[in-house]
Amino acid sequence: MIDNATINRFRDLLGDKGVIDDPDAVSPWTSDWRGRYHGAAAAILSPASTQEVSATLALAHALGVPLVPQGGNTSMVGGATPPADGSALILSLRRMNRIRAISPDTNLAVCEAGVILSNLHDAADAIGRRFPLSLGAKGSATVGGLISTNAGGTQVLRHGTMRALVEGIEAVLPDGSIHDGLDALKKDNRGYDLKHLLIGAEGTIGIVTAASLRLVPAIADRAVGWVGVDSPEDALALLRHLEARLGGLVEGFEIIADDGLGHVLSHIPGIRSPIETRTPWHVLVEVDRDETGAPSAAERLEQALAAAFDNGLAKDAAIAANEAQADAFWRIRESLSESERAQGPALQYDVSVPVAKMPAFMTGAAAAAERAFPGTTASSFGHLGDGNVHFHVRAPKGTSDGPAWIAAQGGRINAFVHDTVVAAGGSISAEHGIGQMKRAELGRLASPARIATLRAIKAAFDPRGIMNPGKLIPLEDEG
Repeated sequence: MIDNATINRFRDLLGDKGVIDDPDAVSPWTSDWRGRYHGAAAAILSPASTQEVSATLALAHALGVPLVPQGGNTSMVGGATPPADGSALILSLRRMNRIRAISPDTNLAVCEAGVILSNLHDAADAIGRRFPLSLGAKGSATVGGLISTNAGGTQVLRHGTMRALVEGIEAVLPDGSIHDGLDALKKDNRGYDLKHLLIGAEGTIGIVTAASLRLVPAIADRAVGWVGVDSPEDALALLRHLEARLGGLVEGFEIIADDGLGHVLSHIPGIRSPIETRTPWHVLVEVDRDETGAPSAAERLEQALAAAFDNGLAKDAAIAANEAQADAFWRIRESLSESERAQGPALQYDVSVPVAKMPAFMTGAAAAAERAFPGTTASSFGHLGDGNVHFHVRAPKGTSDGPAWIAAQGGRINAFVHDTVVAAGGSISAEHGIGQMKRAELGRLASPARIATLRAIKAAFDPRGIMNPGKLIPLEDEG
């Protein structure tokens, strides 16, 4: 545990507001929000400006004090949880929560790392623009965390991941030096792009303090539809059909198995199936326009779906009649994880495969997992347009001790699922990051060239190893 004398050195820099060392105040931030990982920290350092972050990192570098950066603490993989031995301090960016500039003329918002995603949505909406990335934790997740994990969400099909939305970055490197890269240059060929190195680095090579983020026009007209299909192959064919008919208007395209819909209907009050026909698979599609006028988004979607029926790609469909119904359709998708947990203990995976291989993976991997682990049931749903699969393996019926089942079977099932993903040319982490949960598996499955490069970058930026220890990069002495 770091001693009081060291903590007081940071207090001299940041003042009493910038150092929290009351154990009761620190404790809630030492565990991940899912309750899987539990750490310890003597204090939370909470700088209020880039200059204070710089001074903090310079001192930590000089003293060799490890730091764990934290925003909203919504990591799905233990990426913001300090080590259990108390050897690190938490570096909170929550006080850096200003939107420094936002303009419809530049279509940019310059946000500090602690800006909460929902607050950015509100600010963009107020000027007739929107920030086209959303996820379930939008009321807690911060810009810095979204950048550090290269967050995705349901709108990647049209607008890309966080990497595609970041036009510039301000960051503090491990020695305290400041990288001022907020200029949103369309063309800049000055060598290695530090912006792209920092995006998705999970705070292991520097601290993102602010970013210039791309805004898009506000939605003027949208249509949300629910379509019953026979198979994931038909769902993918439907996506290509809609893209051909509607161009770049398809904003979201989610695939859901019928048993997943059934779990939502069973466990989430107030939800009804959008269609009457029982089909093996379902698609949730959203079409958005940034202008009004005929034909409307709903009319265009209806015409495209009529042609899909003629081509045998759809068995039943419904288009939301109003915004309330559109939100109700999306609520089904957003309730899937909650309803899956209500089914009983399960291992959940965030993976990706090439889009063309996603239909075969969704059916084949589930069947293979059930054969390999008798009594389990496997299912999946996901963002068909970008290849992101949320894959679940549930414990056998009657399993009362979920943690014990996971402890006994989790390692074998993890390896099986990840091996299956890699064999399909995919990634063991689509949008949640590596953190500490998938660190060992990254070391096992990534190519030697990838691991060597990650280690070399880490060593070059952070030779003292103080930045978010135990996350992302498997170290050489760990094998």
